[in-house]
Amino acid sequence: MDVSAFSASVNDPAPPPGLSLALQGLWWDGKGDWDRAHRCAQEQHDAIGAIVHAYLHRKEGDLANARYWYGHAGRAPATGTLEAEWTALAGELLALK
Repeated sequence: MDVSAFSASVNDPAPPPGLSLALQGLWWDGKGDWDRAHRCAQEQHDAIGAIVHAYLHRKEGDLANARYWYGHAGRAPATGTLEAEWTALAGELLALK
């Protein structure tokens, strides 16, 4: 699955099968369900879950919490648009699948 197909899939009622919890988090965020996205990111206890967690807190506007999670993921805080970060994260995580 590529980013375009993943992005289009948010119009479906459920996420595509076989997605990691972090990708499910991005998917739910794409549907506008921040709370469910956050729960998914919290359940993936690694750097991939942390980077999605960071993105979600950045989107929420909790920049201190976002910086914590970017650090936990071993990354500098994102500075581009939220849309660009979502797309980049989706592409990165889909490549790991």
